[in-house]
Parts: sequence; C-alpha cells; structure tokens
Amino acid sequence: MTDHKAHEMRLHPDPFEMIRNGSKTVEVRLNDEKRQLIQIGETIEFSLRPEPTERFAVEVVGLDTFKSFKDAYSAYPPTEYGGKDKEEWKLMYKYYTPEEEAKYGVLGIRLRKI
Repeated sequence: MTDHKAHEMRLHPDPFEMIRNGSKTVEVRLNDEKRQLIQIGETIEFSLRPEPTERFAVEVVGLDTFKSFKDAYSAYPPTEYGGKDKEEWKLMYKYYTPEEEAKYGVLGIRLRKI
C-alpha cells in the first residue's frame, strides 16, 4: 500500500493565490529527485512564502515531462501556468540553472483543487 503523505512545496504570493483560486492549473518545476517522487492521485500541500502558516492542498491529476522549461511552457496555454505569454519560461532561470535543467529535465504538474 502506498503512503499518501502530501508532498510539500512553497510558492510566492501570486502563484499561491492563483492555484488556490483555481485559475492556475499547472505548476512547472525542475524534475529533480523530490519531484520524481510525485504520483498522479497524490496531494501537494502548498505553503505561502515567506509566511508558511498559510497552506492548502491540491490533487495531482497529471504529470508531463519535458526536456526544457521552454518546451514545458510551449505545451500549455499561458493561463494554465498563471502566465501571460509563452516567453515566461526564461523567468525560471531565477530559480534553476541551465545545468540543472539539462540534468533533470522539467515537470509540468497538473493540479485540481480539493
């Protein structure tokens, strides 16, 4: 029997609110060791940066793997990842290096509010 402990991730205020209100349905992350453990049907508990006392949970309804952030952002309409245009993948390099991207690839996590 699998352990359905919620995965934990932190979000900045804007994406936190967009996922909480249901307008953002895809979270794009580096597909590192932590993210490789996520399975469809499990839950992710998001906490607010920098005040982690605010939190909520979502269900993982889909997982899409990509070679790059550019590929991931090209695969979804911008509204699904909380963006305005397809060039926003470049902003991911504030959080991750091109070397990490090349090593791990990218994960699109499709979410549903619960």
